[in-house]
Amino acid sequence: MLCSLHNPLLAVCVCVCVCKLCRPIAIGRCAEDLYKGIQSSDSGVRCDSLKQLACVSTDVTFAQEFISRDGHSLLVKIVEDADESVPFSLMDHGIVSWENLSAVFIKKIANFVNAKVLDASIQQVSLAILESMVLSSSSLFQQVKQEVTLERLLSHLQVTNQQIQTKAMALLMALLQTAGDADRQVRMNIIHSSASVGDEMAHYLYVLQSVTLNHLEPRMRMPLDSYNQDQREILHGLRQAAFETESENSLSHERRRSLCAKEFKKLGFSNNSNPGQDLLRAPPGLLALDTMAYFASRYPDAYSRFVLENSSREDKHECPFARSSIQLTLILCEILRIGEPPSETGSNYHPIFFSQDRLLEELFCVCIQLINKTWKEMRATQEDFDKVMQVVREQITRTLSSKPTSLELFKNKVNALNYSEILKLRQTERLHQEETLAPPVLELKERLKPELLELIRQQRLNRLCQGTLFRKISSRRRQDKLWYCRLSPNHKVLHFGDVEEDTETPPIESLQEKIPVADIKALLTGKDCPHMKENKGKQTKEGLDLAFSITYDVEEYSLNFIASSRTDFCLWTDGLSVLLGRDMSSECMRSELDILLSMEIKLRLLDLENVPIPDCAPPVPKPPSNFNFCYDLSQAEQ
Repeated sequence: MLCSLHNPLLAVCVCVCVCKLCRPIAIGRCAEDLYKGIQSSDSGVRCDSLKQLACVSTDVTFAQEFISRDGHSLLVKIVEDADESVPFSLMDHGIVSWENLSAVFIKKIANFVNAKVLDASIQQVSLAILESMVLSSSSLFQQVKQEVTLERLLSHLQVTNQQIQTKAMALLMALLQTAGDADRQVRMNIIHSSASVGDEMAHYLYVLQSVTLNHLEPRMRMPLDSYNQDQREILHGLRQAAFETESENSLSHERRRSLCAKEFKKLGFSNNSNPGQDLLRAPPGLLALDTMAYFASRYPDAYSRFVLENSSREDKHECPFARSSIQLTLILCEILRIGEPPSETGSNYHPIFFSQDRLLEELFCVCIQLINKTWKEMRATQEDFDKVMQVVREQITRTLSSKPTSLELFKNKVNALNYSEILKLRQTERLHQEETLAPPVLELKERLKPELLELIRQQRLNRLCQGTLFRKISSRRRQDKLWYCRLSPNHKVLHFGDVEEDTETPPIESLQEKIPVADIKALLTGKDCPHMKENKGKQTKEGLDLAFSITYDVEEYSLNFIASSRTDFCLWTDGLSVLLGRDMSSECMRSELDILLSMEIKLRLLDLENVPIPDCAPPVPKPPSNFNFCYDLSQAEQ
C-alpha cells in the first residue's frame, strides 16, 4: 500500500517542472537511486522517492534512464497491486508504447474514474491517463470504452470542480473523435452553473458541438434521388399532411397528377410537377427534406397553419413554405458551421446545444414560423424573398450571440427581435459608426469624395464605350430581336443597331444608327418612359424597374431601353447622367462610393492605427513678443 503522501505523486501526469535538486547529480545515478527508493520497505523512503520522481519524470533524459532500468514496469506493478493510483508521465515521451500496459492496469485506472467517492486529484490524473491511452491506440480505445461507463463520465461534467470537468470533457472528446459513427450517439446534459467556463473547457464544449453537428453533413451533401421510394414518400407525406384531399385511389392518373402539382405549388415548390428538383442543390440537400418532415410531424398544427394561410393569399404575397425551408436550412447550416472541422483554437459554442437532442430541427421549427411572421411585417412579395431571408439570418445570428440556454428562451428572444427592431439596431449601429469617426476623419472623407466620384464617372463612361446588348420588346411583348448600343471613344456619339443572337461585341462601325450626345434632351426612367406608357397596366414591377429612355431633338423621338439586370440599369443611367452633366444617383454608385471611401480612409490612416485622433486641431501658439531672432550674415562674416 502507498503512504498517505500519494497526492503529490499524482501530479506527475501534469507536472511541467524539472527538479533542480537532481540537476547536479548525474542523471543515471539519480534514476538508479529513485528506482531503488520506490522499492524500499521503508514507507517514508518510498514516499520521498516517489515525490522526487514526480518532479523529474517530465525530463526526457531522466525518463530514458529510468525506463532502461524497467522502472515503468515497476510503477505498473505498484498500481496493479495497490489501492491507489500512480501516474505515468514517463509514457508521454514516446519511449515506451502505451500498448505494453496490461488489462489489469487499465481496469485499475478506470475504477478510479468510475468510483463515486475518491480523492479529486486521483480522478483528475486517472482521466488524463485514460485520455492518453485512447488517443494513442485503437485497441486501448476499445478497452477504455468497455471499462469507463458513459453515465459516470457525464456525472464528472456536472461537478463543481472545473479541473475534473475539463479532464472528463477531454476524455469524452478523445472517445468521440476515435469512435465510429455508431459510437458517437452521445446525449449530453450539462448543468449550467453560475461559474464562468474556462478557456480549455469552452474549447472542449465547442469541439463536442462541432463533432455532433457534423453527423448531419452526409445528409447535407446528398441531393434528393427521384428514384428513391423512401424519399418520394416523405415528399408526398408533406403534401398529404398539409391538405385534406379526397381519396387519390379513386382518381384517374391525369386527375391525380394535376391535383398533386397544384398542391405542391401551394406548398411553395418552384417545380410543382417534379418537386424533387428543388432539393437537388446540396447543401442543404436531404437535410432540407428532413427538417420539413420533422416540422410537419412534430408540430402538425403549426405546419398546416403556415401552408393554408399562405396558399389563400395572392400569388405575389405568398410566403413559399418549401423555398423558405430550403433556404432556412442552408442558413442554419452556415450559422452552426455544419461540415466544417473543429478548429484547434475554437471556443465559440452555443449553450442551447446542450439542452436539445436535435438542435438543428428544433431551431428550424422556431425559425420557419419566424419567416412567416417577418414576411408579414415586411409586407413582402415574391421579389422580396432574398431581403426577408437576410433579415431572418440577422435575427437568428443576433439571438444566438446572446447565448440563450434553452429553446424557449431562444424562441422568446428571436420573436421579440422583429423587423422594426432590426431596422432600429441597424440605424443605431450606423450612427454609432459615424459618431466614432473623429471630425478630422470626416473632413478627410469629404475631401476624398470628389476624387472617388470622378473615378466612378470614368468607369461608367468606359462601360458605355464597351457597350451592352439589349433585347427589344415588341407590342406583343415578344422578345424577338436583339440590338446593341455603345458610346464612341470620344464620348460624343451613341451608336446602336440590330445584331444577331450570337453577337458578343460588334465593332462600332457596324452600328449604323447614331445619336449625338449634344442632341440628348432628357433621361427618363420607369413609368415615365414612352414604351412603358404605351403598355400601361401590362408591365411587371421588374420591367418598370429596368426600363429607361433618352429623348432627343424633340420630345416625340426617343431611344428606349430595358436592361437585362439591375446592375446594367445602374451603369447606363449613371453613365447617361454623366454625359448630360448631372449627378449620378443609383444605388450601385452609392454602394461603390461607400466601399471606396472606406478603403481609402483605412489606407490613409494605416500608420495611425491605435493612435487616438483628437476631435479638434491643437491650438496655434501665440506669436513671439518680438521677431529679433533672424541671423545676420553680414555680422557673422566680420
